[in-house]
Amino acid sequence: MRLNTDGLIIKETNVGDADRFVTVLTRDMGVIRAFVRGARSIKSRSLSATQLLGYSRLYVFMSRDTYVIDEAEPIEVFFGVRGDFTRTSLAMYFCELISELAPEGNDSQEILSLALNTLYKLSNNKLPTHQLKAIFEMRLLSLTGYMPALVGCEHCGKYSDDTMYFDVEHSQLYCSSCKPSQHTFALGVGVVTALRHICLSDPEKVFSFTLSAAGLKSLSEISEIYLLARTQRRYKSLDLYKSFT
Repeated sequence: MRLNTDGLIIKETNVGDADRFVTVLTRDMGVIRAFVRGARSIKSRSLSATQLLGYSRLYVFMSRDTYVIDEAEPIEVFFGVRGDFTRTSLAMYFCELISELAPEGNDSQEILSLALNTLYKLSNNKLPTHQLKAIFEMRLLSLTGYMPALVGCEHCGKYSDDTMYFDVEHSQLYCSSCKPSQHTFALGVGVVTALRHICLSDPEKVFSFTLSAAGLKSLSEISEIYLLARTQRRYKSLDLYKSFT
């Protein structure tokens, strides 16, 4: 059976003299891994379409127990990401997160749309990198079953306080009167509002908020802490990104 789908290349490995093995976030099948024959040949139509961060129209078939991409047409290659170390390393981090969290074999339309919109804004320098990082981390976690409870204080239900406290371990929020004695992170009202917006807003509005530089830094820090706690692993590309910022 030959299948047609759109996909974002999130990992590539060279095989032999001219072939390539890729991991792809597809619109219809979630994350798949596929072999691309002759992809690295300068005459190949699949050369740019199957490189890392390439978003392409893919023609896929199953050969025994392995997917094979026998034709690929580039749609977007995000050139603006590739010319800057900070943006390149952040894009690589997004790819690592997708590989870690996105499902295999399921419709991944929302995750693919999030990735493409984030990469577009990163490529075109539309938003600060701290903001894009936090949006991608928290929205991806929310889409994959790790959304924290942010509507109000876990104990009394209070919606807002000058400072609220986030319990990362239990994914819960507390007001200043109800906060546990330890293991919480103090967050200003702007950061709490931003977290709620990222996790709960409609997809087309998720990028539409502003914070001060200090607020964005705090937002990026807490989203990273929460993600690392949920996934229980480190990411080499995150360390690389942080070395440039």
